[in-house]
Amino acid sequence: MVERLSDTVLKGNFMKGLKAEIRATMKILMPRDLGEAMKKSGVTTIDAAASYNSLDNIYIEDDVNLVDVESDGEGILSEDPECPYISDIETENKGQDNGERAALSESNKNIHLEIVEQKGKLDMLLEKVPKFSKYLESRRAELQKSESEEIDSDEDGDTNYSNGVSSNEGMRLHDRRAINSHTIDVWCWLVVEQPEGPALPNLLHTFQAACRYGFDSDESHLHEILDEKVFSKVLMFILCEADGIFRKWLGVSDSCRKDSFLKFMNTSEWKLVRPLMKSYLRSCLLLLNQVTDGQILVFILSRLRSSIVFFAAFPSLTELLIKISVHLWVTGEESLSLSSFLVVREIASMLLSDWYDTCMMKTYKAFIAHSKFFEHGNLKKVEFLMNSIVELYSLDLQRSYQHVFASLQHLANILSQTMKAKKKEELKKIHNWQYINCVSLWVKFIDCNLKDHDLQPLLSLSILIIKGIAHLFPSLRYLPLRFRCVQMLNQLSLSSGVFIPVASLVLDFLEHKGCTADATRVKAFDFSTVLKVPKHLLKSRNFQEECILSAIELLSAHFSQWRYHISFPELATIPLVLFKRFHEKLSNETLRRQVKRFIDQVEQNKEYIERKRAEISFSPNDHAAIDSFLQMEKSGSNCSFNQYYASVQQKSHSRSALR
Repeated sequence: MVERLSDTVLKGNFMKGLKAEIRATMKILMPRDLGEAMKKSGVTTIDAAASYNSLDNIYIEDDVNLVDVESDGEGILSEDPECPYISDIETENKGQDNGERAALSESNKNIHLEIVEQKGKLDMLLEKVPKFSKYLESRRAELQKSESEEIDSDEDGDTNYSNGVSSNEGMRLHDRRAINSHTIDVWCWLVVEQPEGPALPNLLHTFQAACRYGFDSDESHLHEILDEKVFSKVLMFILCEADGIFRKWLGVSDSCRKDSFLKFMNTSEWKLVRPLMKSYLRSCLLLLNQVTDGQILVFILSRLRSSIVFFAAFPSLTELLIKISVHLWVTGEESLSLSSFLVVREIASMLLSDWYDTCMMKTYKAFIAHSKFFEHGNLKKVEFLMNSIVELYSLDLQRSYQHVFASLQHLANILSQTMKAKKKEELKKIHNWQYINCVSLWVKFIDCNLKDHDLQPLLSLSILIIKGIAHLFPSLRYLPLRFRCVQMLNQLSLSSGVFIPVASLVLDFLEHKGCTADATRVKAFDFSTVLKVPKHLLKSRNFQEECILSAIELLSAHFSQWRYHISFPELATIPLVLFKRFHEKLSNETLRRQVKRFIDQVEQNKEYIERKRAEISFSPNDHAAIDSFLQMEKSGSNCSFNQYYASVQQKSHSRSALR
């Protein structure tokens, strides 16, 4: 259902998007202006919760804040002074041209000669005037005493300020290093050659500083990044190589599962790796929460997905990763949404015992919050979200069954309360896309898993809910809602093999007086994206045509499933009578031809079954013989009604494409 992405393609897209993201970050995402910049760019934080109705009370959960995880002191790394560092002065000297070097060398030579000359004169003066030598010694002693008193006075106070800057802050600013590209190259080489060496903590410190760039925090860092080339280089190296470095250090294979990884946590190497690994994972999560470019987010998620097993050692980070991934899953574009779901599914499958329930609850709750609106533009998005949840819940049906049953019970309770009250406000809880999409979701789940698992309680409960919805809204204005209910019942009937009568739900509108009257054509509207038709459209030709064609399509699907059943003549009798009566009153010639063709196809199949029934000799009580009736014909595809139903489906798809 869901295809895996190629990391090779992602790396190329990552570099393109990274340069643009760096320039934007270096310009606008300064710590003091972060909130204002996010407002201007339209970026919303993960904690911005959408409004919920009664459906959202199914699960109560505690939110994990990124700041809370950041306050944990375990992620602070200590640097090794033995690690080589190339200063900016050295780098600048290396970058100068030959003319500048020659001029600087000549200047230094002249200064050196002048110093030597002055020192010689001073030595001669000291030899000639001994009293002058004693005077210099006394002045040197006074200066040393004065400096020691100043140092003692500085130690007495907690913090001294000079020109508005505290001494502690000055020390931090003095200790911070401006990392250049040459230093990063050396560190990367050292890490590849010796992962457990002193370069990795330094490199992770720089990576952490890069991920925190623009983040509103008082936490200081030893490394300062001033160059976008350094920014992109450290991000690319750590994101691409960190997983392999940690696996090589601990001896963890690519196929290692949670149980095997937990054994490595008892080794001596783990004590050294743990703070480094946590710093890396935590910085990646911060970067996910900072970046807005879709391609960069996809690349980061793909790299984190390969390191999911590491999250088993850090529960707080795992919960935060689930929260961020679920948010990107429901709000991101196609590729970002897919990558985010792959992360959630990997967590659910690899860390099944600990986080499967959390993944199910958070994805379902996010789906509820983002399925309130159903328009032609987001049909594919909602369909993808449904397919994702179905795949996630299908990983372990023994555990997901209770979640699905609880959700269906909740939907049934809302329906029951509405049917008792029948107030306008209560009815709105049912005829809205949030409620209908939740029912459609579980219908899809049952349809996908019913053949391999015993889901009869879920099947029965869902049928009751759908039929209750259809009977609760008999008005012609709610015909799109009723037709959607019929579509779901047909789907459940086809997957379960259980006969569900739907003809009466489809044929009610044929008795309405306005259906056969001449009407004017109005602006086209999408029948599949509405649950309630506006009053001014009820007598429009568009609405009448859509109703008739949809009724033919739904009944054709129903009859196609039972076309070889021994009781098909009885099933088709009443619909044929009603459609013949409707055909006589219909004035639109185009619709008359389509209704007539439907009647002819149903009558032809009815007569065929009646002829075959006349040839049998078994009793109606012989269920085994009834089930084997026309068994050979069922496997064939040359049936006339089959071909007719295929043409009806093709026309339906063509109409949908024109909307």
